[in-house]
Amino acid sequence: METRTGFLISQIKQVQGRIFQRLLQASGVAEFNGPQGHILYVLWQTEGIPIVELARKTGLAKTTLTAMLARMEQAGLIRRTAAPGDRRQSLIQLTPRARGLQQRYEQVSQQMNELYFAGFSPQEIRALEQALDRVVRNLEQAEQALKTPKDEERME
Repeated sequence: METRTGFLISQIKQVQGRIFQRLLQASGVAEFNGPQGHILYVLWQTEGIPIVELARKTGLAKTTLTAMLARMEQAGLIRRTAAPGDRRQSLIQLTPRARGLQQRYEQVSQQMNELYFAGFSPQEIRALEQALDRVVRNLEQAEQALKTPKDEERME
């Protein structure tokens, strides 16, 4: 069976990224971009987590995440602190500046939800999200099955 799901998901990601960036700018949020907002969103939910866990929760490769965190640290949005009991491990903390941006980010996220689901019934939204959750689980299982020793080294 031929499907367009992967193509559609990629297209959604591209278009939503452009719209989200414009909505951030329109709401006066210039401190971070859309991908950095995703990192902040995770940290607003669970602050003070190691990079490995942040990579897992964001779906970003550790190398990509490390570069983004460096830029966010320079912008005064996050800081790294040594983990209690293991000074080699850094925990990612939000700064007061980043905490102050949460409400505006949530407003932009709500605007995005309204755009995503315009014309959808609550039942259609639940069904779509359940189907997408299944796709994510399928892909995560496949990723685990396809991991190589080199992949494991990159995650450490």
